[in-house]
Parts: sequence; C-alpha cells; structure tokens
Amino acid sequence: MEKNKYLKDFYWKDYMTITIGLVLYAVGLIGFVVPGDIVTGGLAGIALLIEYATNKAVPLQVSYFVINVALLSISLKILGLKFLVKTIYGVVMLTSLLFVARMVIPAEGLIDNEPLLAGLIGGLICGTGIGLVFSANGSAGGTDIIVAVVNKYKNLAFGRGMLLCDFCIISCSYFIFGDTKIVVASLIVMVVMTYMIDIVINGSRQSVQFLIFSDKYDVIADAINKEMHRGCTILDGTGWYSKKPTKVILMMAKRSESVSIFRMIKSIDEKAFISQSTVRGVYGQGFDAIKK
Repeated sequence: MEKNKYLKDFYWKDYMTITIGLVLYAVGLIGFVVPGDIVTGGLAGIALLIEYATNKAVPLQVSYFVINVALLSISLKILGLKFLVKTIYGVVMLTSLLFVARMVIPAEGLIDNEPLLAGLIGGLICGTGIGLVFSANGSAGGTDIIVAVVNKYKNLAFGRGMLLCDFCIISCSYFIFGDTKIVVASLIVMVVMTYMIDIVINGSRQSVQFLIFSDKYDVIADAINKEMHRGCTILDGTGWYSKKPTKVILMMAKRSESVSIFRMIKSIDEKAFISQSTVRGVYGQGFDAIKK
C-alpha cells in the first residue's frame, strides 16, 4: 500500500455484487423483456432497437458490446482507467452473460403470451440487478458512460441524465413498430425498473452529511481532501461525559461516495464514531447549482 493511501483499489465483494446484479439483469432482459418486444432504457435499449430493426440479424449482445467499446475508447482519456475499471468489467461480464442467456433461455421467454406481465416481471428483476450494480459503484456501461462524461464538465444530476436518455431511446421504438402500445408498455417497464433501482440503493438520498468523531481527525481530514477530493470542516466540540475538548469533521458527499468514505475511515480509525444523515439538497461547488 502506498504511503498515506487508505483506500484500496480492489474490493472483491464489490465485484461479486456486480456479478450477481448482472446475472439478474441478463435473466430479466432475455427471459422476460425481449420476448415481449419491449424496449428498455440505456444502451441495452439501443441494442434492442437495432435487433428489432434488423429482424434479429444483429443480436443485441453484439451491438451492445461494439458500441460500448467505442464509448469506452472515447471516454478512457477523459475519465481515466481507474474510474472505468468496474465499467469495463461490467461490459465484458454482461456481454458474456447475454450470450449464455440466449443459449439457455427459450426464444419465447419464461412467460408466453403475456407481454406486459413479462415486461413488468422483467422490469422488477432488471431493476434489482442494476440496483445491485450501482450499489457497488459499478456500471454496465452505455449511457452511464455518456452521463459520467457530461457530469465531469457540467453538474448534471445522474438520475436526471439517465432518465432523459432512457425516455429518448424508448420513444424511438415508435419508428420501428409504429405502435404506441409498445411505447407505453416500455415506459411502464422503465418506471418499474427505476423504482426497483431506487429501492435497492436508497436512491432518494442524492447527498449525505457526515459527522465524524475521531482522535485521528487530522489524518482523516487529509485523506478526505487527497483521496476523496472532497472538502471538510473541523468543528470544535466538547464531550459532555468526559468534559474533554474534541474535534468533529463535518463533510458533505454524494450518495455514491458513502461506501468509499466508510472504508477509508475504517482503515484509519476503527474506533471512529460516525453519523451519516440524508440531506434534501446540497448546493455549491461539486454539488447542485444554487437555485435562483
């Protein structure tokens, strides 16, 4: 481990969680969503549109992989390898799982002649799977990469950016099928998926506030600045039981950074006392723009 570096680069539990999530997503997509001619959001939705438009001449797993390789090649220079390593793993793993699912699951799907029901069940399973992937700070690629690149230069809320992309992709299915019922059904499935993702990762918490009590407050504060690239404030406090002065670290962070913050603090001081709370809005540099 490098000197003064407290966050490891590899956590095997993250990759196990990402893998389980991708398995669920592949089963939900191939076993329920695709047989009902329903279009999902994200790059998988674009790949489905290509498959439907070419009458299955170009399978979704092929176009999904090819487009992702192109996106990763472009964004690698902007976001860096360290940021994209889990995305690369997710893309390769999901592509492999889609190939396997296509061989194992029958073409008519796991529920026959009930496209909307199959789509709803598929939405539940896919949403759970993607929620697990996001909870481990992972990604399945696609529009996630586009939103991450945009977010680097403009403070666009991740969920809002994904929702906009998904709506545009699903709306395009009308030009292939010419049927508003499929568009409506796809939008319903998208809402179900989004709801399940929120349940899994507690998506209502966009930002969080930490109060950290530790004798090693100076080391933790330096690590927050250098490794998390976040600001923090040191407050003076008094322990009323001990009547001794103490230092309290106050910091704001994005929801997705919570796991890394806990890991970093634990690696420095396992006895640290930490309070994490949900905040409804954080405005300023690094968060949302101040509303006028």
